[in-house]
Amino acid sequence: MKFPTLARIKLMNDQVIAVLIPCYNEEATIGQTVRDFRAALPEAQVYVYDNNSRDRTIEAARDAGAIVRQEPLQGKGNVLRRMFADIEADIYLITDGDATYDAASAPSMIKLLQSEQLDMVNGMRVSDAIAAYRPGHRFGNALFTGIIAMLFGNRFQDILSGYRVFSRRFVKSFPALSTGFEIETELTVHALELRMPVMELQTPYNERPEGSVSKLNTWRDGFRILCMIIKLTKRGRPLFFFSVIGAVLALMAVVISIPLLHTYLQTGLVPRFPTAILATGIMVMAMLSVTAGMILDTVTTGRLEMKRMMYLNVRKHEK
Repeated sequence: MKFPTLARIKLMNDQVIAVLIPCYNEEATIGQTVRDFRAALPEAQVYVYDNNSRDRTIEAARDAGAIVRQEPLQGKGNVLRRMFADIEADIYLITDGDATYDAASAPSMIKLLQSEQLDMVNGMRVSDAIAAYRPGHRFGNALFTGIIAMLFGNRFQDILSGYRVFSRRFVKSFPALSTGFEIETELTVHALELRMPVMELQTPYNERPEGSVSKLNTWRDGFRILCMIIKLTKRGRPLFFFSVIGAVLALMAVVISIPLLHTYLQTGLVPRFPTAILATGIMVMAMLSVTAGMILDTVTTGRLEMKRMMYLNVRKHEK
């Protein structure tokens, strides 16, 4: 398997490139990360947004040549929202400050974005190192990627990658509602909902250097990602979401009513009247759930049209 090398790749149109690195307690790795991306993309501005670090992350980033700013609201989603709002560029590259993503792949990712007129290039992680990409994380990524593929479209194999390149119109039309690590899921669904031109590029994924500790909690953040998928499904696919709820309720009503129907056919009586009322109420709730889904689906279509128009109204390049 071949990966891009650090050889220079000529970028078109002298576009302004911004490398965005959200950071929290990465004193051991942020200097190396900044230096690697400055070497790979000497024409780019490298921004590090510190998120309340308690170590020397800020000093290490400045010493390496990054533009350092701070975001007090804790969480990767909060940091990216601030970055996307503050920074003006034509091309945005986001990466983590832990030196696990391959900076040498950045020119190829940007070149692909430019040559194919894309809005996002996703860095699909490839690694044989167990410590770099733990089995639990691989399973969770595969599970969530499969769920997103089923609900919104099968265009990505690594929806949780933190290494991506974006066009200006993607960044400036992205609402960024997440607060934590679920931001990657929201980025993916935003692209899929608006049917943006996107691609994936395989990139090496490295182990964290010694002294660096992951901030990702497998169970806590996995649960938050699952909740985000549910929330995005309710918001983006309301007819499907509420139809599933309606089907479950309808099945419950049928199961509850089977003994009543059996008794009625034998005796012509309904002796358990409260149970009959319960079954009827659950069936009414099922019908209301489907009706709500149909109404919200119309609202969602209108909202998607507005989001699409906003996306198209963003200038593709700075003037």
